[in-house]
Amino acid sequence: MSRRRKIYEGKAKILYEGPEPGTLVQFFKDDATAFNAKKHEIIDGKGVLNNRISEYVFENLNSIGVPTHFIKRINMREQLIKEVEIIPIEVVVRNIAAGSLSSRLGVEEGNVLPRSIIEFYYKNDELNDPIVSEEHITAFGWASPPEIDDMMALAIRVNDFLSGLFLGVGIQLVDFKIEFGRLYENDAMRVVLADEISPDSCRLWDINTKEKMDKDRFRQDLGGLLDNYREVARRLGIMNENEPTRGKGPVLVKSD
Repeated sequence: MSRRRKIYEGKAKILYEGPEPGTLVQFFKDDATAFNAKKHEIIDGKGVLNNRISEYVFENLNSIGVPTHFIKRINMREQLIKEVEIIPIEVVVRNIAAGSLSSRLGVEEGNVLPRSIIEFYYKNDELNDPIVSEEHITAFGWASPPEIDDMMALAIRVNDFLSGLFLGVGIQLVDFKIEFGRLYENDAMRVVLADEISPDSCRLWDINTKEKMDKDRFRQDLGGLLDNYREVARRLGIMNENEPTRGKGPVLVKSD
């Protein structure tokens, strides 16, 4: 089995060329990072859980008409996705005060916001992903006004869906980060949801105990990250309690 050409490697995922033109293979790593990778550990099995949870979310979003890059899960650690041109903006949707919102504005963590807030961050590790406005985005050509409108409309739809999905299994969706890409098909281009949606990119609290079930367990040295990711998957009905989350292979799909 020949390894495919690596296209890109980020903190938590690797992209390889796909089996067909216009496709990529997205590999989920076990790396846990925080504070722009200043804190870094390998947590065996995290990639498997994120792959399964993200697959479940993206399949459901596809089914309700939210355009995404997701095609199918290949194995324990990989997904087949459509190749897109990533828009260098992280879109953060906040429902409850936490994280940088609390520290920046002095809002007590846990306060329910009067309405959901959408924020934009420029994807640039060297600058620590600074918060930016719509004016910054258009002035520097990172996205056009219609693309911003599309991203905001899709972000609201994703928030509505995820809030209901998690509420149904006793989990509060505090906030989440998503990314978008430009998908080129024939002569047309459209904005689609890309990257992943998992406990790495969402803040998730148990609705009764307020126990954190996301990457804040790693950021804040709370421990139990894998157990809580596994509990999220169990509540969503994705994995049973005895299903393994470790194991490295198969790593890549075969070449045709």
